[in-house]
Amino acid sequence: MRMKWSALALASVAAFVALTNARLRSAPVIGEWRAYNGSYASTRYSPLDQINKDTVKNLKVVWRQSLTPDAVKEGREGVPPAPANNQTTPLMIGGLVYFSTGIGGVAALDAATGKVVWHVDSSVSNAPAAAAVDPDSGRPLVGSATRGIAYWTDGRDERIIALIGGRYLTALNAKTGKRYPNFGEGGEVDLRAGQERGVTTFSWRTGPTVIVRGVVVVGSNVNDINSAASVSHKTMPPGDVRGIDVRTGKQLWLWHSIPGPGEAGNDTWLEGSASYSGNTNVWGPMSGDEELGYVYLPETTPTNDWYGGLRKGANLFAESLVALDARTGKRVWHFQAVHHGLWDYDFPCAPILADITVQGRRIKAIAQPSKQALLYVLDRTNGKPVWPIEERPVPPGDVPGEWYSPTQPMPLDSRGKPFAYDTLGVSVDDLIDFTPELRAEAVKILDDYAYGPIFYPIVIAGQGHGAGKKASLHMPGTYGGTNWPGAALDPETNILYVPSAHTPVAASLVPPPEGSDTILVRDRYQWPSGPQGLPLFKPPYGRLVAIDLNRGEVKWTVANGDGPRDHPALKNLNLPALGQPGRVGPLVTKGLVFMGEGYRQAPPGSGGKTFRAFDKATGDVVWQAELDGASTGVPMTYFWQGKQYVVVPIGWQGHPGEFVALALN
Repeated sequence: MRMKWSALALASVAAFVALTNARLRSAPVIGEWRAYNGSYASTRYSPLDQINKDTVKNLKVVWRQSLTPDAVKEGREGVPPAPANNQTTPLMIGGLVYFSTGIGGVAALDAATGKVVWHVDSSVSNAPAAAAVDPDSGRPLVGSATRGIAYWTDGRDERIIALIGGRYLTALNAKTGKRYPNFGEGGEVDLRAGQERGVTTFSWRTGPTVIVRGVVVVGSNVNDINSAASVSHKTMPPGDVRGIDVRTGKQLWLWHSIPGPGEAGNDTWLEGSASYSGNTNVWGPMSGDEELGYVYLPETTPTNDWYGGLRKGANLFAESLVALDARTGKRVWHFQAVHHGLWDYDFPCAPILADITVQGRRIKAIAQPSKQALLYVLDRTNGKPVWPIEERPVPPGDVPGEWYSPTQPMPLDSRGKPFAYDTLGVSVDDLIDFTPELRAEAVKILDDYAYGPIFYPIVIAGQGHGAGKKASLHMPGTYGGTNWPGAALDPETNILYVPSAHTPVAASLVPPPEGSDTILVRDRYQWPSGPQGLPLFKPPYGRLVAIDLNRGEVKWTVANGDGPRDHPALKNLNLPALGQPGRVGPLVTKGLVFMGEGYRQAPPGSGGKTFRAFDKATGDVVWQAELDGASTGVPMTYFWQGKQYVVVPIGWQGHPGEFVALALN
């Protein structure tokens, strides 16, 4: 009996030591930025406070570096300029700043100067070194930047895990940049190997991997744009997720985001549609909990985004938050936010892990912002709602052959109201009303559209609900709400800082182009224009919202940027800031929230070059400066050799992407 007890005791001690070491490896290191979102909790938080409300006015640019540094171009012909829409956020570990370069390689910079220390190009060891060509197509193997890379250490070995060359997962020595030759084949894992129903790509849109308990978890980026502008197919590759051993590159498991025969959820794809439907990607950033051993997947819309007549049913695990056991790939729990999605309401950004206190009860929570500007807060151990989520009836549609879910989940705040941080649905009451004349014109414009509450069904122009209308109008549109840059959390207060773009979209279904085997697709993107070119609805058009997760309520909302207040119809009205719609992400420090205005892309009037610091307690702007380009990616911060730096990915039309490092003068 004594011998058995000793064995159990030793096993318990070993397990405790292993868990303690795992916690140490995954814990944020103050002053460093070890993951795309700061940590795999995706909080984007740093307790650094050298740059604070009193000192932020002294911020200056101290170094800058191209997304495609000159050192990367040496010896290579025809290297294109760095893309202007630089969506890459670097890491900083041990005095080196790491990032995915504009041609799909990896570079490490000196954290104090921004100078290149080492770099790896996008060629691969199992392709001809001189030609660096894709062995399948024969084309030059030049990839593109991804949004981020990953770092792993066991306390001795330090690795950078990156996607290079558009399809290869690579493990690099963090100090030297040398490949590990025993990782995969010749140092690379070909991510296209073993894919089902065609080949997908892995590009700048592919979110960074997460590494939990020594497993690299990799999502997919299957092209999910089905519109009248391109040939569309009902059969597409599924957005499967894989677990790969961080040391060997061996694939440990594959999880079907569209469940196969006999798998849980397959019965939610009626008439055998799971056998050919695709997409349902995890192209956004994931999150992980090293202590629980779980990885959290924000899933997206199936084929195709706006017409689901060929995939009848609720369609698990599309538009769901899914928790997997990182070691086995087994599903632990899931929550579906949109049944049978018809609005392109992907979960585009990382869910955020927070240990919150609700009515005296400590909860390991997970908070998921969304394109639909609804916040879903769940217990991350079991997927149960922290704040109630009700199934509520939604308007039925009448598109021939379509299948409609009669209800959709509606998360509620602590008062029992929709847990929304932007406008839901379209109403006459939400129209622009700066002057009676603008209001009257807005009412007239709105009459051209079919509209209603959130989850209003898309129409065929001129038919059914679309009779006499040119399209249906949806708010939020496919742009958001919140898009891929996501939100940030102060774990000391459990205040979540969520950006939102106030961007409706007009949509209608049309026959696909010749050569397609689908039935209907969405017409081109249409951004509805309001009176005299102004937005159709009330501001703010870009906002920063503070949400108290402990109390389940919105704390405050402020506009981010001036917006159109200098428009001729408004300039004499002495209006406050109206907000700039843009895909932007926040960085939170001890006392500040940093955020830019985003790249000028879509909708009209979006983006801008101003970068701001907000007082995180009040939302007041305490500092702002115009950079040479827009903040195209999410900023990060680190501390090195006595100085705090804030690094901002920027770019603009005509201004190639680069990183700008700010520090106190």
